[in-house]
Amino acid sequence: MTKQLRSRGGNMDPGHALASLGVEGAAAAAHALSLPAEAYGNDAQLEVLWAMKAFSHAEVYFNLISSVDPKFLKLTKADDLIYTKFREEFPDLNIQILDPELLKSTEAKEKWRPFCNHFEGIVEDFNYGTLLRLDCQKDYTEENTIFATRIQFFAIEIARNREGYNDVVHGAGAETKQRQNQS
Repeated sequence: MTKQLRSRGGNMDPGHALASLGVEGAAAAAHALSLPAEAYGNDAQLEVLWAMKAFSHAEVYFNLISSVDPKFLKLTKADDLIYTKFREEFPDLNIQILDPELLKSTEAKEKWRPFCNHFEGIVEDFNYGTLLRLDCQKDYTEENTIFATRIQFFAIEIARNREGYNDVVHGAGAETKQRQNQS
């Protein structure tokens, strides 16, 4: 996955970027990321830090569903509540291949806003930005990734895990691991 996103022209290797900051710079970046959004304007460096954090989260998550049977994953303490509320509010949303308009259009945002706000105080950093795969059978690539709130990510990925849509990724990861063990 890292190679796929970097090959698109972006140098988003979080390990390299954080190492280049040094200990003090990394500590300052961590502090900066903990402050509320209102504390900043449109700071390009901060946007890069947020992108690196979102990329790192995506990489960890993809490695997790590649390695562990997604049906057994618990992403938050509130997984059951998130899943129940998500399917009550969005019973027919196709989560296998997401239509970006159903997340990003003005009408969609009006429907998602109350759902997302319901989890304020329940899910830490519920409104932070994160990366979400459009087609759950594929890796994070530029074409297959959109920016979503953390609670949207949790809702959709919990549903994908429980409903078996991420089994393809897990199966591919298991096959790769088996081939590596045979070598």
